Amino acid sequence: MPNATASLARRSVLALVLLGWALPFSSGAAGHTPGARGDRIIISGAAGHLGELTVQALLARGIPASRLILVTRTPDRLARYAKLGASVRYGDFTKPESLRKAFAGGTRMLLISIGFSAVPRPVAHQNAIEAAVADGVKHIAYTSYIGLSRGARTGLASDHYRTEQILRESGVAWTMLRNSIYMEEVIPQAAKMVATGSAVVPARESGIGYVAREDCAAAAAAVLVTPGHDDKVYDITGPALIGTRELASAVSAVTGKSIELKPAGSGTPGPRRGLGGPTLSVTSDAVAKLTGRPPMSLREFLARHRAELLGSAK
Repeated sequence: MPNATASLARRSVLALVLLGWALPFSSGAAGHTPGARGDRIIISGAAGHLGELTVQALLARGIPASRLILVTRTPDRLARYAKLGASVRYGDFTKPESLRKAFAGGTRMLLISIGFSAVPRPVAHQNAIEAAVADGVKHIAYTSYIGLSRGARTGLASDHYRTEQILRESGVAWTMLRNSIYMEEVIPQAAKMVATGSAVVPARESGIGYVAREDCAAAAAAVLVTPGHDDKVYDITGPALIGTRELASAVSAVTGKSIELKPAGSGTPGPRRGLGGPTLSVTSDAVAKLTGRPPMSLREFLARHRAELLGSAK
């Protein structure tokens, strides 16, 4: 079964990573030997979903754990990586006094954008950028927002736009990883389709290039350890634009459940953040070029979550 095979593969990779084994890897950048550079790599937000996946991607590339500086507000959650030799440190973007010590010794950094807090996000991000520059970091990759590539500057985009400006003006080399909406966001909607056997199609819907978080992590790892990414912007997306129709088709194919499509009635509210929005209608080949493999398709992603989707129908 595809789901069982994928699950076994992921468990096998994680087991090898936690044992400290290096997995063979073929990079999209010819001639680069993973681990050849002496950079120490900072991962901010390392205990979060994207942060930990990036740590695993770096280890799978053969980067020694001793070259990783993992910064988080919850160091206890990263104890297993500390046992492998990674430096696990406390750091909080909203507490700038904690950051110089957290970043000390690092030369390259993945700055993962934080969630909303009492401190405006651009200010928190600026705290991190300034501390990193003061500590001698030479390159910062930032997880930005895909909407900026289509001109979005308000709402969610405004914080990322300001952070990009701050980073461009910081004096260090930078890379903008403009991530699309995570594919994980479609699971609740897909589960609802299975449970109800139907889906409502908005009258004016723009598909989104949803991307698996795993692919975002793989792209970030590539940028951190292969050359040629200074002062570049990458749109990190899935392989295709996805709307309600595409999601329903994939759900039906994976689960075997028929999904009836219904047009939205007048006054039906549109999606909060998911399916729809022209500034999110972006796809690119950046994941394939950076990682040497294509991004995960929606059907492959849903197959990995098949049991979860079918559980919603019980």
